[in-house]
Amino acid sequence: MIQRIMVPGIMDPVSHYCHVTRAGPLVWVSGIVGMDADGNVPEATVEQFDLAVDVMDQCLRAAGAGSADVVKVQVFLTDIGDRAAINPRRIAYFGDNRPASTLVEVSALVDPRMSVEIECQAYVESG
Repeated sequence: MIQRIMVPGIMDPVSHYCHVTRAGPLVWVSGIVGMDADGNVPEATVEQFDLAVDVMDQCLRAAGAGSADVVKVQVFLTDIGDRAAINPRRIAYFGDNRPASTLVEVSALVDPRMSVEIECQAYVESG
């Protein structure tokens, strides 16, 4: 069975997708940006990252997962120079549960105010 989950209280998708999908033990969180449900985007990349991680965590929890279940994370930055600023936040969120990771610079995100987007995949043991 495939669960397609829309998480109440977070930004509506900007296109035709759901926030998070779960199929058996596998969980996929759609790209999450640093925009709140009211459309506000903090100016600083670190603040956007913190907001995106919080929303990503809400999505994971809605699918019965958490940070320790993340097996892969992808981070997209419009300025690769921001990596050093967000890295302590990544460490704080994942702790000893280091997922596989990709971090790349992109030319733009869906809104020109945005500077970071995160997506992840998780594996949840049944039980």
